[in-house]
Amino acid sequence: MTMTTFLQEAKRLEIQPYKKKSNVAELKRNSIPFIGSPFKHPVDKDKILLIVDPYNQTTFYYEFKTEDIAFVEDVPTIVNIDGENVTMARIWIRKGGMGVRCAPFIVAELSSPF
Repeated sequence: MTMTTFLQEAKRLEIQPYKKKSNVAELKRNSIPFIGSPFKHPVDKDKILLIVDPYNQTTFYYEFKTEDIAFVEDVPTIVNIDGENVTMARIWIRKGGMGVRCAPFIVAELSSPF
């Protein structure tokens, strides 16, 4: 896979939340909630990206398999100072599912004795 293929803009993932009221106690027992802005994975159609704080310069994101999603809830949309808004969701991931957390960092010299 070339870098130009991987570095394409991710398309927004518009989620239609499940409307039936879920048993909250069962959700808490069997899954863990994550809140963020959902996007389609740029390469794998069976995964989603969940950007935790889209307007923060040092934000991070989660990557989950769609088969591990137990439930999706709407949460209030966030708006920046320019009036741009981002859809947010609370996504319940089943316990035992695999997730990846990707966090940016600044590459700098290490101050170590090596």
